[in-house]
Parts: sequence; structure tokens; C-alpha cells
Amino acid sequence: MTTKLLLSRRGVLASGLALGASAFVPSVRAAAPIKVAGIHGSPVENAWNSVLHKALQDAAKEGVIEYVFSEGVSGTDYPRAMREYAEQGAKLIIGETFPVEKQAREVAADYPETAFVMGSSGKQAGDNFGVFGTWNFDGAYLAGMLAGKMTKSNVVGSVGAMPIPEVNMLINAFGAGVKAVNPNAKHLVTFIGTFFDPPKAREAGLAQIDAGADILFGERIGTADAAKERKIKSIGSLIDYTPRYPDTVFANALWNFRPILNAALADVAAGKPTGRDYTAYGLMKEGGSDIVYVKGVAPADAEAAMEAKRAEIKAGKFEVPKIMDEPK
Repeated sequence: MTTKLLLSRRGVLASGLALGASAFVPSVRAAAPIKVAGIHGSPVENAWNSVLHKALQDAAKEGVIEYVFSEGVSGTDYPRAMREYAEQGAKLIIGETFPVEKQAREVAADYPETAFVMGSSGKQAGDNFGVFGTWNFDGAYLAGMLAGKMTKSNVVGSVGAMPIPEVNMLINAFGAGVKAVNPNAKHLVTFIGTFFDPPKAREAGLAQIDAGADILFGERIGTADAAKERKIKSIGSLIDYTPRYPDTVFANALWNFRPILNAALADVAAGKPTGRDYTAYGLMKEGGSDIVYVKGVAPADAEAAMEAKRAEIKAGKFEVPKIMDEPK
């Protein structure tokens, strides 16, 4: 297993969302740095992993944690990586267990003194296996509201990894936002069958454009390349893609891992059980996610309606539907 220390020379995509970055409880900041390991199933350039990686790097730079990580860890190697970091004395292990849900919980049970907080489609287990979801679906819904008013072909597309609940919920939210303002719009959905394959995501996006889509929602990195090539607009997910694609990506459904990390670190520092669901810390109303967009690209009335709905979400007056079934 390849372990890389903090300050890797590899470029890390910035999330563009600084929410909760300094919201540490005093007990965490005053304590000695907590040993934290990150196990990334994809390269840290992958959007989802880059968000986790950046939050962990920032915490390490602040002296809150000591951070080591591995990237590109396959599902077959993942349980072994968990065990190795636990054996090395990591107090908290952050990662993803979507392909190894059962095995991951078995590992956690063998290391009750180690806290595991994992991106997961399952439930928490015992006192030391916590979970979190990537719930930036509020921003996806709002981006869908803009797309629904912008499409001229009345066809939009979404390119996702695979039909797991987390991805389904995000793409369904985007589609619901489109339908809320344009009931007659058609929503094309393609899954590429992997979490990181930009060329494959690009090909899926091109196929959707050939089928009539004139706006693409990129749950997977690579989708915006298709939109740029065909000179149509695109929407990013998790991080802010607009600086990389200034004439293509006009909106992004952002997610920030730092509030979730803060909560987990506080529990570890206080000796509290981490076997709980940390997902809520990433919601828009909790300051863990949002939408950023280039003003003036969508019609003014569409932006106003979206901002009004955004205010309702933040105030807890509107809840975006959580639909985890595979999009049809």
C-alpha cells in the first residue's frame, strides 16, 4: 500500500467552499494533533476525494491532525488498508466503503479503539463505525431550476458514476429542480459504472448531446469536457469547476467535508462514540453545502426564483425530495 504524507506534490482541486473551515471546538484545537488516515478509493484528483483530501490537508496545516493517506485503493484492497492504518496507530480513519460495506464493518469491529468515519450507503455500526453521505442535492436541485429555464432543446442530461443511493439522490434532485420550473423537459441519465474515468464520462456526455441535451449535469468529472467540446453549458458537482471551464460550467452544487470532519474530530478528542451518522453536518441548512453560479447566464427571473428557493432551504422551510431509487 502506498502511503503519502501531507503536502503531496499532486495537485488537489479546491472546493471553492470555505464553510465551517474554522469552526473547531476548543477541545479539538487545544489537544495534541490527532493521527488521521485517509483511504481514497480513487485518485485525490477525483472531485469527491479532493473535497475530503483538502479538508484533511487544511486541518493538518492548522496543526489539528497528523495526516497520511493512500489513493486509488481498490475494493479488494480496501479492508486491508483499513487494518494497516489501524495497526499503525491511526485514531481516526476517513474513507469510503460503498463497494465493501460488510467487510468494512467487520474490520471496525476488530479495532474498537480506532474510529472509522466513512462515506457509505449503509448505517453506522457499534461505537466506532460512523457514516456520512454526500448530500449536496440541495445545490443540485437549485442548479436544475436554472437549467430548466435555460434549455432550448427541452432536453438536459446527467452523467453519474453508478446507481447507488448517494448518486441517485443527487441526480434525482437535479431532475426535480428542472421539472419544477419546466415540467415538459426531458432528463437523460447515464451511469459510467465507475467512480473515476474522465474519458468515459466525456463519451457519455457526448452521447447525451447527440440525443438532444443542451445542458449537462456532471456528477462525474469529465462531463464538462464533452460540454466544452460541443459548446454547450454544464453544471459541476462537489467542487467549483467554473475556473477550469469558465465558458462552460455556469453553476456548481458544492459540498464541503470540513463540518463533518470537525464533528468527528470533536467526538474523538472527547472520547465519545463515533458510531453515528454525520451526514447532516453537510446539508445546506447546516452550512455544509451550497450553490455557486455565474450571474447573468440564466434568465434574471430564473435566478430570482432559485434564490428564493435557496433562502427557503436555508431557513428549513423547504426540503428537496430525497429520492434514492435509480433515475428512470
